[in-house]
Amino acid sequence: MIKAMLSNQEYAGDTVNFKTYSKSNKLKKRLKNDPENILIFRDTHEAIIDRKTFDLVQKHYEGRRRPDKHGETDKYAGYLFCGDCGKRLYLHRAKENVFSCAGHKKRTTDCTMHYIRENVLDRIILHNLKTVTAFARERPEEFYAMAAQNGEAEAKKFCKAAEREKLQTEKRIRELDNIIRCLYEDRVTGRITPERYDTMANGYEQEQMELKQNLASITERISELDMREKCIQEFMDKAKEYLEMPKLTPELLRVFIRRIEVYEKPEKYSRTAGNPIVIHYAFQLPEQNRTPAIEVLARPAAKTA
Repeated sequence: MIKAMLSNQEYAGDTVNFKTYSKSNKLKKRLKNDPENILIFRDTHEAIIDRKTFDLVQKHYEGRRRPDKHGETDKYAGYLFCGDCGKRLYLHRAKENVFSCAGHKKRTTDCTMHYIRENVLDRIILHNLKTVTAFARERPEEFYAMAAQNGEAEAKKFCKAAEREKLQTEKRIRELDNIIRCLYEDRVTGRITPERYDTMANGYEQEQMELKQNLASITERISELDMREKCIQEFMDKAKEYLEMPKLTPELLRVFIRRIEVYEKPEKYSRTAGNPIVIHYAFQLPEQNRTPAIEVLARPAAKTA
């Protein structure tokens, strides 16, 4: 009940349509709709909670948060992914707390294991996090310039294409409104049969629904790019709050990090080569993930991964 309330996107100022559907007008039972069939319109009314807080709560609930059979939770759930196939990396506590690619384990992809120990990953992430936050505190102007420049060319290119696509989509939606209205008039005047009307109208309405979904997605991504400066400033403010980081905690991950990608070692079975790791920080917008600012190499110590 509480989780459902915290996941209600309407509290963030959005309107969510078509969350449920009925198989027939004769049936009262409503079924949960697939995500791709749900229409979301952002910022249509005053929000009860701000967007940043809502997104942090959703991030908190991503992945597996329930304790496992050992009574422990995986702090990386929802953050750690295979850099090669995109699947999650799962923690195996029975094997000395090591992560491996879910695609390899379940044989759903041709991916390799991507074996890495949790303690090695903790050291890598914590050391890098301390370095980045210290940079943000001690050299704020340089940090801001670096963060703003990261992915700027890609962002400008996307915005130009997105605005053009948005105009074309809006135009087609208006055209479909006119087509459906004319089609209804033909149905009323008897120019077409009811069966023909149903077939054609359903096709146009389906196209219009897909266009509206695409339009909502484009608008959302444009809004995210407009949040560039806000994301950078919030990261710098948080860096001033978290001066002491004795160990890596779920809270630090939620506040500072969006996503972590682990790649296979350059020398697959080497005991000395490290796993390339890419860290996507909170000051990086989703569109910037193709050009991440932070890339490190997990070099094992002694007999660790």
